[in-house]
Amino acid sequence: MASKVLALDVGNVRIGVAMADAELRFANPLTTLINDDAIWDTLAALVQENQVEVVVVGLPRSLQGNETPQTQICRLFAENLPERLQMSQLAIKLQDEAATSVKAEEELRARGKPYQKADIDALAATYILEDYLNGDRY
Repeated sequence: MASKVLALDVGNVRIGVAMADAELRFANPLTTLINDDAIWDTLAALVQENQVEVVVVGLPRSLQGNETPQTQICRLFAENLPERLQMSQLAIKLQDEAATSVKAEEELRARGKPYQKADIDALAATYILEDYLNGDRY
């Protein structure tokens, strides 16, 4: 049986969320959450509601491939997820998120319809999840 997989594009203000289909073939944008004091409760509810077993957290790097201060923030966020969500069985995976936000914004712009920053974040999470599902693991 396939695991239910969720991906997060963690930012200081927002967190883009994407979910894999039951067969783990496709990634779909789910929502964008506000990264505030309630984020842990919000994520816990989302994970429980969707019976998620694996959370993939995007790991940003500089254009040169080096770690940045945001890389460390995302690592710490990922490390804290099981405890903060009170779900010790939750598997956490890190996934390189190279240029996912840029790619997401380019795609949304090409569609020719109005979009918001939250749309970019959810689509970036989708790209992170697609890379993970395709085996492009960090």
